[in-house]
Amino acid sequence: MLGSPQRLLAGTLVYVLVVFLAATVGYIAAGWPPGDAAYMVLLTIFSVGYGEVRPLNTDYLRLLTAVTIVLGCTGMIILTGALVQVFTLFQFRRLLGTDRMMNDIEKLEDHVIVCGYGRIGVQLAKALHEARRGFLVLERSAEKAAEARAHGFLCLVGEATDEDVLKLAGVMRASVLATVLPDDAANVFITLSARNLNPSIEIIARGEAPTTESKLFHAGATEVVLPTHIGAERIVELILYPATSNVMTDSAQMSEMKRSLHDFGLDLEVVEARPDGALTGESVGDAERRSNGGFFIVQIDRANGQSIAHPGEDVRIEPNDTVLLVVRGSRLAAGALFSEPARPMRMGRA
Repeated sequence: MLGSPQRLLAGTLVYVLVVFLAATVGYIAAGWPPGDAAYMVLLTIFSVGYGEVRPLNTDYLRLLTAVTIVLGCTGMIILTGALVQVFTLFQFRRLLGTDRMMNDIEKLEDHVIVCGYGRIGVQLAKALHEARRGFLVLERSAEKAAEARAHGFLCLVGEATDEDVLKLAGVMRASVLATVLPDDAANVFITLSARNLNPSIEIIARGEAPTTESKLFHAGATEVVLPTHIGAERIVELILYPATSNVMTDSAQMSEMKRSLHDFGLDLEVVEARPDGALTGESVGDAERRSNGGFFIVQIDRANGQSIAHPGEDVRIEPNDTVLLVVRGSRLAAGALFSEPARPMRMGRA
């Protein structure tokens, strides 16, 4: 028990409680009311000395009081020492923890500063940790900061809008700052402050309202991410290209090709030709011309298992074909051409 201040404190509390209850029962056994007995023991073990509640006119009461004084006062002395030890221990831990954290922050170079440990900040911190990229989380909530530290992340408590806090986070030595707060005004202010402190830092800012995008760029953001817009676009892509995710998941080679094309501003998508689709029955050349250069077809997989790589312009797109596209420009516009129904043919002299 003596090896741990917390155990010493807990054991001493139990000891004092046992002495208090035993002495109270002893006075009650001598005929005292429970209230007078408890009050007498309380005055005795705390050494207050207000006076005797009732006369100690028997040897039993004098002996009981003497034992209570010795055991109770000893217990209170030990309890006071245990409390001092516990408080001192926590103060040292806090000081050592703060010093260690500041030392770790001062060692950071070319690191990433993540402003905000909300839903996006949590995922961003986990991804950076898995990538073994040095980063620091700035969070104003002590509760969330404790959660970040519990996951092993370096976290500093403070307002990211405060320039002094940004300096403490090493913004002058950082290479990237990602401000992902759900407050657009705060993100604009953080971007402005970070750009002023470090003109060469890359700033990636989150925006909720589409109108905030231009403000963030004007404040100095390098890139602006609109999570709501991205989420909506992703849902539309799943509607227009339901087969893409299956193909990319099943083929590591296709996934790698998609990433390589993305570096050149191109995308690889898979779309199924609906029987009533606008491009079903059209030739490859006509389909590509209708897209105005938005995509070109690199492969067609027939429903019967036949696969046509690099189809010529005269190859027809048949119902239920799986068409592999290299998309340039708007992926949504390209998918919409395959998704829209075929227009009825107009007959007659006109």
